[in-house]
Amino acid sequence: MAEAATRERIDPALWRTAFVLVLGTFMATLDATIVSVGIRELIADFDASVTEIQWVTTAYLLAVVTAVPASGWLAGRFGGRRTWLAAVALFLLGSALCALAWSATSLIVFRVLQGLGGGLLPPTGQALLARAAGPGRIGRVISVVGVVPLLSPVLGPLIGGSILGVADWPWLFHVNLPIGIVALALVPRCVPADPPATRREPFDFVGAALLSPGIAMLVFGLGEVGARTMPIGVALCAAVLGVGMLAGFVWHGLRTDRTPLLDPRLFARPPLGAAALALVVLGASVFGTMFLLPLYLQEGRGLSAWEAGLLLAPQGVGAAAGSLVVNRLIDRLATRTLVLTGIALITIGTAPLTNLAVLGADALLGSALLVRGVGIAMISAPVMSAVYRRMLPPELPGASCALNMLNTVGGSVGTALLAVVLQSRLAEREALGVAVAFADTFWWVLGCCLVAVLGAALLPGAAKSDPAATPEPDAAAPRAR
Repeated sequence: MAEAATRERIDPALWRTAFVLVLGTFMATLDATIVSVGIRELIADFDASVTEIQWVTTAYLLAVVTAVPASGWLAGRFGGRRTWLAAVALFLLGSALCALAWSATSLIVFRVLQGLGGGLLPPTGQALLARAAGPGRIGRVISVVGVVPLLSPVLGPLIGGSILGVADWPWLFHVNLPIGIVALALVPRCVPADPPATRREPFDFVGAALLSPGIAMLVFGLGEVGARTMPIGVALCAAVLGVGMLAGFVWHGLRTDRTPLLDPRLFARPPLGAAALALVVLGASVFGTMFLLPLYLQEGRGLSAWEAGLLLAPQGVGAAAGSLVVNRLIDRLATRTLVLTGIALITIGTAPLTNLAVLGADALLGSALLVRGVGIAMISAPVMSAVYRRMLPPELPGASCALNMLNTVGGSVGTALLAVVLQSRLAEREALGVAVAFADTFWWVLGCCLVAVLGAALLPGAAKSDPAATPEPDAAAPRAR
């Protein structure tokens, strides 16, 4: 009985729902990296400096971080499907305006608009998918569609390089339009409607004023410490202010009589607290590596963006293969077992990167990234499904918001910290060499893997088929009809 319920069939209607919703996630995550290969063209067209143009990417990421915390309240207030549709429309509007930008300043402003829509898409889409699948099927569905955010950092430079080989930079943004239009057309047919919450909570303006700006200030401050485009004291003050605002948000969330924007008490609900630590560190490891390696391959080895993208492709292949493995095992093995195995594989794949001076062969680098990709796939889907299975339907938007925010924050803060480490090592590059400076920075990525073990050790140790690991029948989310 338990095994039969666990392996409940996933019907075509649910796969159609997953396909449509993952289109939004694909657009949002791809756009975080696809523009990076067009930096040189933007500098030339707008006669701008590198410092100015870097805000094209930074502004998008900060807007994403700002939008994610509001996704839970918006879904509860207006319904998840309506919120998702509005987010797609906002993202497409921002994409179209970015393609029409006439200056660096206008492009940065339009990227903020695009990022606000993009930040709402992954958490809202995951909450809709978790509600449609129910606890018996969410693990296998997430294990398949969850590979998309892992592939996007790899596909971004490849797709961007291909576009720039035949067209101008505005097509880096035009490419979003057909994908988004298809998603808008299919949603009414493929995604079940979910009504707004019966009890409409007022928006937590105090929490919003502390959480999103606090995250943005922390990421900005750490990024400027590494970039050194402003006085170091100003950057450090921004980072400290961000930490203070986040501490204030936690204090406010624990004391307020109203429903907070993101309830800190959720993290006391197993396994969200352990999942939070695992996802923060995973985000730092994944996005940090995808920041360091392309930079090393282009600056240290003189490769083009296209050539660097090809060398990074094995990590995407590994993630795709790992998702197939997880799909078969996610309902049979304990979450803790899968995640610890994934961390071990990431560690094995990262270790060779700490000696880039010796790791000269492309085959060795590709093999290391392939192993890393498999390990990454064995973490994200089990962690998310373990959380979603144990949340009541009204809690799904908040849980999805928390998971996506933590992964984004981990990636942003981790990348900023690694940039600071790399900058300090490159300052000694005449004595060390560029390869050694990058390799030293990868020791910090390896350290992230060890910290992730602390969170993984607290994850559920029972397989999904164990009745003790499943919610009570009345807590199960309704399935799509």
